[in-house]
Amino acid sequence: QVQLVESGGGLVQAGGSLRLSCAASVSIFSINSLGWYRQAPGKQRELVALITTSGNTTYADSVKDRFTISRDTAKNTVYLQMNSLKPEDTAVYYCNARRAEVGYYGLYAYWGQGTQVTVSS
Repeated sequence: QVQLVESGGGLVQAGGSLRLSCAASVSIFSINSLGWYRQAPGKQRELVALITTSGNTTYADSVKDRFTISRDTAKNTVYLQMNSLKPEDTAVYYCNARRAEVGYYGLYAYWGQGTQVTVSS
């Protein structure tokens, strides 16, 4: 079992910055990948950024050069630094962890409770 606790959401004006945090209940070295997803009203959940155990990162085209995913292995925490925020970044942001679990084929996905990010114009 992996528990994920997010923090750092809020209301910010366009052009501003926010940093989201996601603390995992296990060593992040036991997790294949950690990522941030978001879901806006009426839209599907989409990948924002992902970091693997080896440190490789992936970003959605819409956030490249504005958002940065990073991790603190000592704190088992992953961060999402969001700069130059736009109103279209408004969504609930979810932390995600994928890990192999006994008896489960493939990687099991764990989710945090979500944190609201609202960007005003």
